Amino acid sequence: MKKLKYDVVVVGGRLGGSTASLFASKSDVDVLMIEKRQEIGTPVQCAEGVTYGTFETLEIKPSERYVRSRIKGAHIHAPNGRRITYEGGIAEGMVLDRKIFDKELAIESARAGTDIMLKTTVKDLLIKDHKVSGVVAKHLGENIEIHADVVIAADGVESNMARLAGFESILNPQNICSCAQYELVGIDVDPEYLEFYFGDKIAPKGYLWIFPKGDGVANIGLGIRSSAGTAIEYLNKYVKTLDATPVELNIGGVPVSGPIDKTYTDGFLVVGDAAGQVDPITGGGIHPTISCARIAGEVAAESVKKEDHSSEFLKKYQDNWRQKIGKNLNKSVTYRKMADKLNDDDMNALAEFIENQDIESISKISVLKFVGKHPNLMKVLTELL
Repeated sequence: MKKLKYDVVVVGGRLGGSTASLFASKSDVDVLMIEKRQEIGTPVQCAEGVTYGTFETLEIKPSERYVRSRIKGAHIHAPNGRRITYEGGIAEGMVLDRKIFDKELAIESARAGTDIMLKTTVKDLLIKDHKVSGVVAKHLGENIEIHADVVIAADGVESNMARLAGFESILNPQNICSCAQYELVGIDVDPEYLEFYFGDKIAPKGYLWIFPKGDGVANIGLGIRSSAGTAIEYLNKYVKTLDATPVELNIGGVPVSGPIDKTYTDGFLVVGDAAGQVDPITGGGIHPTISCARIAGEVAAESVKKEDHSSEFLKKYQDNWRQKIGKNLNKSVTYRKMADKLNDDDMNALAEFIENQDIESISKISVLKFVGKHPNLMKVLTELL
């Protein structure tokens, strides 16, 4: 069997894998990134919206090659049709063409020194002295042993790597939001605003989104949980009301239970969807994944240089990412649990309350008075507290 040796092996060539590889390579260690598909960037796995902070983390200027639209706000639609508008802050950003962006990020990583191996599937982990020391992969029909000081798993929600390393699974149906999305042509939407629709009839225990991509093109998708129907059935029901033509369909799952408890062990780190590093309330994973993957790449490179690949050293990765985004993810878990128990009447009441408030100056007293008028909201808050 052919044998190779690298300082760091990254499994998965999407955002998490390319980001971890990029920053490990910038630290001047030998990095190999493995991708099971023959092309990086396909299929698209999200609504493609990002904040400007994502590019600050990457230390890359966004390029017009993949920026499809620039967003200044969002419209939130309650079940009864009431619309609330947010502008600036986290609602401000861009909608990308992920097929191009993902590949461009991999190119940046390659320019930094990362080797990339496409059409390669990891079959097993190499273990030496009870420590992960590489992977066994199959590349174009040939089995290869790839030895490494640190392996980074960035292989998505169905992570085979994490299971091989003994990490907890995030594939419990209750932890996964089922999603479907069309890219449609002929959509008449405001090119500077995202649209979000809530309600049991349109997307039970989830929401429907419309992300404009310019020139009458938009991503329209939805995510649902705990429903008798499927995401594609609900999406098709909505799309039938539109005079638009689909040019792409993507179906998948998003982990919404929050991060797994432990994301490191001897010689091994987990990032992105594989680690549950996704905002549980929005299902957004681009910024959390890139933030965590950068830390993973930097910590992995540091462990190589210090010749310490132990669990004790690599714990630095988890400590750092939890400090950076852990509190926000934990808050989102709480908010998601609350949202799961709200009915359409609750959402309509919340929309009316928010619409009539100055968001910057909402007081605890006004919130308590409002909640006191709605028994189910009071019950939900009491259970959570």
